[in-house]
Amino acid sequence: MDARDQLLSEVVHRSGEKIQNCFQCQKCSAGCPVNFAMDILPNQIFRHIQYGHREKVLASKTIWLCAGCYACSVRCPNSIDIAKVMDTLRNLSFQSGVQAGEKDVTTFHSFFLNLIKTTGRMQELGLLALLKLKTGGLFRDAGLGYEMFRRGKIKLLPEFGGGKKYRALFAELRKGAKR
Repeated sequence: MDARDQLLSEVVHRSGEKIQNCFQCQKCSAGCPVNFAMDILPNQIFRHIQYGHREKVLASKTIWLCAGCYACSVRCPNSIDIAKVMDTLRNLSFQSGVQAGEKDVTTFHSFFLNLIKTTGRMQELGLLALLKLKTGGLFRDAGLGYEMFRRGKIKLLPEFGGGKKYRALFAELRKGAKR
């Protein structure tokens, strides 16, 4: 199997989606609410997968900027779950150690998943503190953070619950990935 077929096969296998059915109608890209910030449009990501451009796809900003809103998946005339493919590509990129096109996004991804594993819930203040400590600029967004706290959008203390259940779920996923 050459490099071209290898990426396509790997993404199809991991996502369960038939990427080869994409005929470049561009409905996914036209309906994407964050396409203005992407370096490669979603339909172009699919073409690069079909051509086996592994580094280009896994190092793109697009896979990390995808909001997972499913607007693309709903619009696809071939019923390809594009958001699921983007999630698969993020995991592939993270596991491959490819330098992500978006600065500090893999750090955010790692901290986010670890918080979910630990507490069973998202805790914005904890995530923000960890991210700012790791990447610098601890007080750079302090004014915005205070305003969000003042309006009740951020809580000081995390809500615990479900952590044990989520740790078991992540352990099960890890076992399945090793097979």
